[in-house]
Amino acid sequence: MEINNLLKLDGHIVLGIVNEKLRLECKSVDELLSRYELDNDELMEKMGDLGFQYDPINNQFK
Repeated sequence: MEINNLLKLDGHIVLGIVNEKLRLECKSVDELLSRYELDNDELMEKMGDLGFQYDPINNQFK
């Protein structure tokens, strides 16, 4: 799977992949967005629609 198609997937799948990337590869959501060329607004909207927000202290969406 190419990461640039990530935001087209089901939100719960996106949540799992994004949190895994944050846990294992990226120290912040900004690094994740930059590394995988994701759009901040699209990601935040997709997560927000599911009721999740980024928690910078734990570096994950909750």
